[in-house]
Amino acid sequence: MQDITLIKSMSRGRNYMKNVQHIIKTVYPDSIAEELGIEAGDVLLKINDNEIVDIFDYQYLMQDEYVEVLVRKPSGEEWLLEIDKEYDEELGVEFENGLMDEYRSCRNKCIFCFIDQMPKGLRDTLYFKDDDSRLSFLQGNYVTLTNMVDDDIERIIRYRLSPINISFHTTNPELRCKMLNNRFAGEVLAYVRRLCDAEITMNGQIVLCKGINDGDELERSISDLTSYLPYLESVSVVPVGLTAYREGLFQLEPFTKEDACDVLECIHRWQEKIYKEYGTHFVHASDEWYILAGEELPEEERYDGYLQLENGVGMLRLMLEEFQDAMSGLNDKANNQSTAELSLVTGKLAFPYIKQMAETMMQSFPHLNIHVYAITNEFFGELITVSGLLTGQDIIRQLKGKALGERILLPQNVLRSGEDYFLDDITLSDMEKALQVKVDIVKSSGHDFVNAILQCNKL
Repeated sequence: MQDITLIKSMSRGRNYMKNVQHIIKTVYPDSIAEELGIEAGDVLLKINDNEIVDIFDYQYLMQDEYVEVLVRKPSGEEWLLEIDKEYDEELGVEFENGLMDEYRSCRNKCIFCFIDQMPKGLRDTLYFKDDDSRLSFLQGNYVTLTNMVDDDIERIIRYRLSPINISFHTTNPELRCKMLNNRFAGEVLAYVRRLCDAEITMNGQIVLCKGINDGDELERSISDLTSYLPYLESVSVVPVGLTAYREGLFQLEPFTKEDACDVLECIHRWQEKIYKEYGTHFVHASDEWYILAGEELPEEERYDGYLQLENGVGMLRLMLEEFQDAMSGLNDKANNQSTAELSLVTGKLAFPYIKQMAETMMQSFPHLNIHVYAITNEFFGELITVSGLLTGQDIIRQLKGKALGERILLPQNVLRSGEDYFLDDITLSDMEKALQVKVDIVKSSGHDFVNAILQCNKL
């Protein structure tokens, strides 16, 4: 930082922001902000005389080597700060609202919406349907484009926001309107061409519904989406999730083993064709399809660098590869561990693979006695098989009276991000009291799996 000039002025009662006030929550030590005397509770008003709509305006305007930042103190005093700095040097603050704007909720009424299938009585945040392109960039969320306008697309292009993750579901405009229950859902697909022409990186997903957008419609969608290569880097195909709470909703049926085989045949055929032309497999089936079809998971090279992990594409393959790597890299101290008995808890989807890894570890380390329990999702319904939707009450109920050993290991995705409670608000402490055993959380990688079981951090 080269030079800072502080200009103070009094101007009570002026309001530069129409919506969200950009209140500063944290000032980082040794930052420009700290040197300037900016404090938690101050409000950012303008940068270079421009009002700030959201985090992207802020980041874009702060890239200049000379900036003028206007802040308002809690007293109402306004400070205009003139800053000469390095091009990429940041102000050094965190805002109370990370997006610096109101979150945009979904305007659709999708026939497959999972939130519409949730029981009543859960915490309010679980019922919020986001469809915000800014969260797509920041957090990897998928958006339908239906609540976007031309200005939103221009901002994405101007600020070079990528990747943008798009929920396509189908490229048939009429069918998309039907599936999303939005009469504009088909025409907004034109935005994808504009993003492609501007060389904005994208990823896509298709939630497949039996008898709706599968079969010939899936063939059409994949074919159409290849026209956006290489800027549309990948497309995942995932089966619709059906809970036990679908009364009054659009009638949907679960996929069968035969259906899964048909979906995989289609995807594998397109992968072969696209790889020959573009050197990428492009379209990927989520892990559920392989388990339902009874087919082996693809080799690691078929996943193109795991671009769709958050959609469950390649998650199990990556875990197995990391597990093998972790096992081959263990030090000799791991063989000298005292006898240990513990339990692993997972959803039905990953159970065969978790069981396989546990058996491999017990063969390698005879001191281990590992119990693996697959929890049936009674809360949402037995068709929901992923561990990320398990509730504390189901886990407690189904583990009562079971041999648990000294510890229970749970996958990290059973908890709300950064918190210690489950979807049904049961906490880890509640579970430990109910089961009278210590509960540890394990990250999703195969390395973490091995380290948690062997407690390698203690070796």
